Amino acid sequence: QVQLVESGGGLVQAGGSLRLSCAASGRTVSFSAAGWFRQAPGKEREFVAAINWSGSNTYYADSVEGRFTISRDNVKTTVYLQMNSLNVEDTAVYYCASRRSVLATRTSAEYENWGQGTQVTVSS
Repeated sequence: QVQLVESGGGLVQAGGSLRLSCAASGRTVSFSAAGWFRQAPGKEREFVAAINWSGSNTYYADSVEGRFTISRDNVKTTVYLQMNSLNVEDTAVYYCASRRSVLATRTSAEYENWGQGTQVTVSS
């Protein structure tokens, strides 16, 4: 089993930036493709971004394309989400997820491991 721990969330004003980190430990051989999802109050969890094992392929939700960047450091077994030009609609709990496959996916059900989440709050 791989454990995922997110960090970097917090309160930021609209237009600001945050960088989320997701550190993997344990059976990191299972930390292959990874993704970020978010859940706002009263809403379902939604896909944000995903990255394959090598980092050569990335995918984004339309709502964050051009503002968010997912990246990874496989030496540190850490995945990052750089979030720029934040707006109040980005307020949510952000979750990191990983799967054994090297291929990234937008589908939450295809990820086996999940972190506890980190709160991101954007004020107007």
